[in-house]
Amino acid sequence: VQLQASGGGLVQAGGSLRLSCAASGRTFGNYVMGWFRQAPGKEREFVAAISWSGGSDYADFVEGRFTCSRNNAKNTVYLQMNSLEPEDTAVYYCAGYRDSYYSGSRVASDFDSWGQGTLVTVSS
Repeated sequence: VQLQASGGGLVQAGGSLRLSCAASGRTFGNYVMGWFRQAPGKEREFVAAISWSGGSDYADFVEGRFTCSRNNAKNTVYLQMNSLEPEDTAVYYCAGYRDSYYSGSRVASDFDSWGQGTLVTVSS
């Protein structure tokens, strides 16, 4: 599956953004999808993941601020981000791997399809 992320931009602290990730291919519903981010000078880190049935998992730092969802009919996964903080500034990547079951992995190397990333900048 090929992935295309969008929706990044500049937002003030406390604001919201919704990222989208459009997938090509007819097997999207069989994919576990995830979001990762990479801030300047830092390693890529797990943000959220969602199974084909909608079960989701979040990094601790999300603290209820982000919601990951998907629309399998539209081949799209979303990341709604609220109460954004300057520390959330990063390039956000969507990723996926083919499995009907989410194992709980938060490891980037377990995801074998990646989008190009979308930049989120949160100003203080």
